[in-house]
Amino acid sequence: MPDVYEIMLDAELSKAFDVWSSYLNARTGEDPQARARLRSTLERAREAGAEGDRVCARTLVAEMYDEARDAGLPWAPTSPDPRTADRQTRDYAKDELRQVLSVDLREDLDTIAIFLSVTGRLQAAPDLDAATRQDILYIQARAGMALDLAHPAAARRELERLEAIGRRWGVER
Repeated sequence: MPDVYEIMLDAELSKAFDVWSSYLNARTGEDPQARARLRSTLERAREAGAEGDRVCARTLVAEMYDEARDAGLPWAPTSPDPRTADRQTRDYAKDELRQVLSVDLREDLDTIAIFLSVTGRLQAAPDLDAATRQDILYIQARAGMALDLAHPAAARRELERLEAIGRRWGVER
């Protein structure tokens, strides 16, 4: 089985490179010196990524966000919040994952994701205490990570934990 985590890391960098390339190729009329520094940093980040040094590449991308903010570039990309960043990374990775994961595995993961979305509504049930709501969020996050890593057994285990909470609180799917 392919290393799905590696695919996700590559997708995260590809997305960032595309976002910054698009911005730097646009004619915004902003400070040309700041944009030249950003372009240079982007090239270094691309080189690091191509050499397999993802840590360096991600560090350079983070520096680009900081530099653009510090330079006051109003049209520069802003760093997305974690949920948005994950959603965008999944979107970038989906085409490659289609090529490396079997149809059966993809269907299994999709089915689990559907069940998870239905079972995840459990947190909206009335009379749940705060600790149980936090448990639900935590288990949903674990299941989401398992799905991201194409690990259906782990995702199913978390889904079963959610279903057990639902039974305990008298909530059915």
